[in-house]
Parts: sequence; C-alpha cells; structure tokens
Amino acid sequence: MSRTAPRPTKPAKVVSIHERAFDNLRFIRETMERAGAFTAVPGWGGILMGVSALLTAFLTAKLPSRELWFEAWIGEALLAFAIGLFAMIQKSKAIKAPLLYGPGRKFALSLLPPMLAGAVLTIYLYKYALYDVVPGMWLILYGVAVMTGGAFSVNVVPLMGMSFMALGTAALFSPQEWANLYMGVGFGGLQILFGAIIARRYGG
Repeated sequence: MSRTAPRPTKPAKVVSIHERAFDNLRFIRETMERAGAFTAVPGWGGILMGVSALLTAFLTAKLPSRELWFEAWIGEALLAFAIGLFAMIQKSKAIKAPLLYGPGRKFALSLLPPMLAGAVLTIYLYKYALYDVVPGMWLILYGVAVMTGGAFSVNVVPLMGMSFMALGTAALFSPQEWANLYMGVGFGGLQILFGAIIARRYGG
C-alpha cells in the first residue's frame, strides 16, 4: 500500500524585533494621546441630535413665514443642546472622564466662546429679521466651536468641525431657498455621520 507524502507545513511568520518594537511604540503613543484627550464626546447623543434636526427640517419646510421657521429652529437648537449635554454627562460618568477637570475643562473652555458668539449674533439677526444669514452663521460658528474643542479631543472631532465650517461657508453664498436644506444636511446629516463614527470608535 502506497503511503501519501505528508503535506508541507507553512513556515511560521517571523516578526522582526524592529516590527514588534514599532508596534509597541505606536500602542504606547496612542494610549498616551487618548489619556490626554477628552473622550466623552457623545456619539449616540450626536446621532439623536441629528435625528431631531432632520425632523425639524422636514416639519419646517412648508411653514408660512420665515419668523416661524426661525423660531422652530431656535427650539431645535435648545433641544439639541440639552441632548448633547445630557449625553456628554452620562458618557463622562461611564468612562470616568470628569467634565470640569483636565482635558474636559479645556474642551469646554474652547467650545464655549464660539457658542456664546453664536447666541449673541442670533439675537441680533432675530431683532432685524435677517433670517437668511442664520444657516451659514450657525454652521460656521458651530464648526468653529467643535474644531477648537476638538483640539483637546479625539482626532475625528476637529474633522467634524471643519466639515461644518465648509458647509456653512457654502450656505452663506447659496440662495435663501436652500436654507432649510443646509440646516438639515448639517445639523442632521453631518451630526449623524460623525456621531456614528464616534460611537463606534470611541465607546458610544
């Protein structure tokens, strides 16, 4: 009876000491970066904020006046702020990353000035019924707030801020009939997209 020859075994992959050292250094670097970054940016909260904005864009598309449209979006902004703050507090508790100390404090102090500037300009625009400027101004200043705060957070956050700023710039130079579309795409679509990325990569 003939005997079958044994199958040749695949040689074990040899990992050089240089590759292993490089991987270890990369792991240490990424760990240190995360330790110095504010990681309680809420991904699921961002998704909820985006969903509420999409609903607002849908419901306000046929309102009879620009003033009602503006007031509806003010309500949406307040709702989104409440959702984001609640989600951030819950995530910071879950991952034990305090909001008022270390990276969390730097994140908040960087986020706050552009948001306050947006609030002041919003009052001015409402006073003089300059509603057409609102989408571009909101998107740009929200993007600035996210980008400056993102300097103390994970890498995807500044990219999110840049995306909002680019969309806001386009909104400023677009016809006023596109205002609701820009609001929905920005505060709805972009918020959901980056919220999903943050939720998947950074623990919710």
